[in-house]
Amino acid sequence: MKVLGLLAAIDVNVPKVSGDRLMTNILNLAYFILGMVAVIFIIMAGYRYLTANGDPAKAQKAMQTILYAVIGLVVVVAAFAITNFVFGRV
Repeated sequence: MKVLGLLAAIDVNVPKVSGDRLMTNILNLAYFILGMVAVIFIIMAGYRYLTANGDPAKAQKAMQTILYAVIGLVVVVAAFAITNFVFGRV
């Protein structure tokens, strides 16, 4: 495809991506973002746990947050593995 500029024609190379590869790329980006969010939650909960100052309610809430974030991370990794397996077979 050529785009006319002020002085000369410029070649624009638009990559051609198949539908399954595009879907894989989008899902991988979503998994990466969700994984980063889970890691951020783990770090924040760890900080809350360290700054609980012996308050059992705050420490328990921080531990629950860590547990839920780890469960979320496991779900994201499982979803990543399942979708890559399925797209690899199709």
